Amino acid sequence: MFAQAPTFMAMLRGPEHRFELTNPGYDKLVGHREMLGRTVAEALPDAVEQGFLDLLDDVYATGEAFTAVGMLYAVQAEPGGSVNDRYVDFVYQPIRDATGAVVGIFVEGADVTDRKRLERDLQSLNADLEQRVRDRTQELVEAQEALRQAQKMEAVGQLTGGIAHDFNNLLQGITGSLEIVQRRVAQGRVGELDRFITGATTAANRAASLTHRLLAFSRRQPLDPRPVKVNPLVASLEDLLRRTTGEQIELELVLGAGLWMTLCDPNQLENSLLNLVINARDAMPHGGKLTIETCNAQLDDHFTASQRDVRPGQYVCICVSDTGTGMSADTIAKAFEPFFTTKPIGQGTGLGLSMIYGFARQSEGYARIYSELGQGTTIKLYLPRHYGEAEQDEALPGLTQDHVTDAGEIVLVVEDDSVVRALIVEVLGELGYQAIEAHDGPAGLERLRTMERVDLLVTDIGLPGLNGRQVADAGRALRPGLRVLFMTGYAENAALASGFLEPGMSMITKPFAMEALATQIRTMIEG
Repeated sequence: MFAQAPTFMAMLRGPEHRFELTNPGYDKLVGHREMLGRTVAEALPDAVEQGFLDLLDDVYATGEAFTAVGMLYAVQAEPGGSVNDRYVDFVYQPIRDATGAVVGIFVEGADVTDRKRLERDLQSLNADLEQRVRDRTQELVEAQEALRQAQKMEAVGQLTGGIAHDFNNLLQGITGSLEIVQRRVAQGRVGELDRFITGATTAANRAASLTHRLLAFSRRQPLDPRPVKVNPLVASLEDLLRRTTGEQIELELVLGAGLWMTLCDPNQLENSLLNLVINARDAMPHGGKLTIETCNAQLDDHFTASQRDVRPGQYVCICVSDTGTGMSADTIAKAFEPFFTTKPIGQGTGLGLSMIYGFARQSEGYARIYSELGQGTTIKLYLPRHYGEAEQDEALPGLTQDHVTDAGEIVLVVEDDSVVRALIVEVLGELGYQAIEAHDGPAGLERLRTMERVDLLVTDIGLPGLNGRQVADAGRALRPGLRVLFMTGYAENAALASGFLEPGMSMITKPFAMEALATQIRTMIEG
């Protein structure tokens, strides 16, 4: 039985652990060496080096058995020979005489190398599978983001013609008002300037609003669900939507009183409304009426039972209706499918409605289309009611005595637009700063080389010669720890998300109020 056992066995005698008996399994494990009558130290020097002799000594001294699971044994058949790694489960059991004293050790175990290798291969396979799943998931996320971005950029492209026309009108209002102001000042007629200055300011603010809307629609951004009041959001889009639809289409907003809040990404909701309005406009090539309506909706079990993937409850409903060409039943059935479009080749990707549907589902709501050929179309977005407080917009800070400095700090202003540069320098001078100006990147860098002291660098990012970041980096090489405030006309979140800013740097987005600039400068200098 000892010889035929499937496990390996050996009997060791005395404190020196001399081999008294081994079975074929043990002989195979150690490489068929001469062991009987020899000690472990003599027969298995490789086992001694790996600590097995210390384990035997401990068992012999304490009389307590030792058990090992999956222990590595690097077998070397002969000195200088190749090493064969084996994994073993084994037990060292003390052998006692009639008095109970330990006189030897019984060794029994099993070679589990094949099992360990299978476990290792399985772990490797699982790790590989997990990595492949992660890679595939990332690919899907990137594909979704690419689709969303393509849909947003298509919407921006649809806007460009109308926006260019309206921007020219806004610029005309600004330049015309300023020309009149300039002429009246030259004539000494300063009594009625407020009216023209207010007109120029109003037109400029409307232009800034349009620019910020376009940047919000076009930039890449993660989904950011927040408590949203839908009515103010829709109202803030009115100017942009009217410019999108054109003069042939009558736009009416019917905003329900007491509208509940919802929880969604406000930028995605704006984008969805813009796409719905663009689709409605295209469905009314000869003009018509477009109505955007908001209301509260209570969907009961009876209604949701007849709808797929709709849960009963309270929803905020946003309804976009047109008097256009309408859709057939077949078109309605496919309208939310990605890349499905009824527009001619080159005029649409078919991403708009599919992304709107995806946004609604991701927000735990849903979308529905009601339409008849020749009778127009109504698309309803249902977003679940949110119980909570809406986020409050922060008011712009006003110029106060807190913005004034008595220390006369030196601020270097690098800006290629002479009007913007002059305004900033003027305001800084009024607040007590010493403002030094430079018209481009190389001039700004030259100032940094020659000036004895600079407390803050204020620079536009898009500069000729050297851009603002290059000026800042070169300035910090000359003046370690130089504080830098960047000005940009692009979306601020894009720069922040890419790790653009380093410690001691900040950013302000054009167009900005001079009060906001003064606050930022004071904060950076005091920090």
